[in-house]
Amino acid sequence: MVIRPRRNRKHAAIRDMVQENFLSVEHLIYPMFLTDGSGIKEEISSLPRNYRWSLDLMLKEIESSLSLGLNKFVLFPAVSDELKDQTATYSYAAENFYLHAIRAIKERFPEAILMSDVAMDPYSSDGHDGFVQDGKILNDETLPILAKMSIAQAQAGIDIIGPSDMMDGRVGYIREALDLEGFTDVSIMAYSAKYASAFYGPFRDALNSAPKSGDKKTYQMNPANKREALLEASLDMEEGADFIMVKPALAYLDVIHLLKEHSTVPITAYNVSGECAMVYAAAEKGWINYEAIVSEILMSMRRAGADGILTYFAKDFATFSNK
Repeated sequence: MVIRPRRNRKHAAIRDMVQENFLSVEHLIYPMFLTDGSGIKEEISSLPRNYRWSLDLMLKEIESSLSLGLNKFVLFPAVSDELKDQTATYSYAAENFYLHAIRAIKERFPEAILMSDVAMDPYSSDGHDGFVQDGKILNDETLPILAKMSIAQAQAGIDIIGPSDMMDGRVGYIREALDLEGFTDVSIMAYSAKYASAFYGPFRDALNSAPKSGDKKTYQMNPANKREALLEASLDMEEGADFIMVKPALAYLDVIHLLKEHSTVPITAYNVSGECAMVYAAAEKGWINYEAIVSEILMSMRRAGADGILTYFAKDFATFSNK
């Protein structure tokens, strides 16, 4: 045989030289769950190794993460039911503990990049991402609420707005609202191809944010569809998205690759709670090598085309990398 591909695999130095894709902590964004109070570090039963943090302990966790080179975080608020209402007014209220936390984290760690969550479901008494009336999620009536939420987060110091709601036109509406308020430097990472997935269960447990009725199939994408992601992504880019996201990631590597081939902005992928929970469970049983599996899963997302990855494995991977 004249051509023997194995010759390029015969030594680690050669394998390193011809490696096509690379994964490092710089590619990762660490999702964290924030709760009101102090001294709280409450493990999420369906998502082991992850916690609801009060601000005082979250600050310590962020400091620990920064020491490992992990400097990008996405924050999700666990809001008590008595603060929720039909129009999510607490999302932009001055006393909102989430907004207070953003200010405190940016003051303590200005080098940390913070990404927000923009959707009604953490604050809505209906548990939906949009405004509900007579059992229907109303698209256009939701947009002003999302804009108020985004402006409040920008005022608090957020670096990247993360609209996860999947309402049509929300990226352009939020971009215009931010710009009118002078927040032209605040980025938007649009959840462009967010599927109506069964992989979100542990996340909804963490925030107690499951819909009170119905499901999210009228606004989140059908898992059977791929070309539709091109439409969603193109609209978000036209409306001013700085990044576009695919969610979930592991079961949608083909969609990540498709958008990478057709996009003019960076692609991010959300390695969601259910995907990670399965790995935690198998590792606990001793069925897999946790470190090797995590690294392989994250590399698969990079290979598919993800420039950045939101993953609950972020700190563990950073720890592996610093051995």
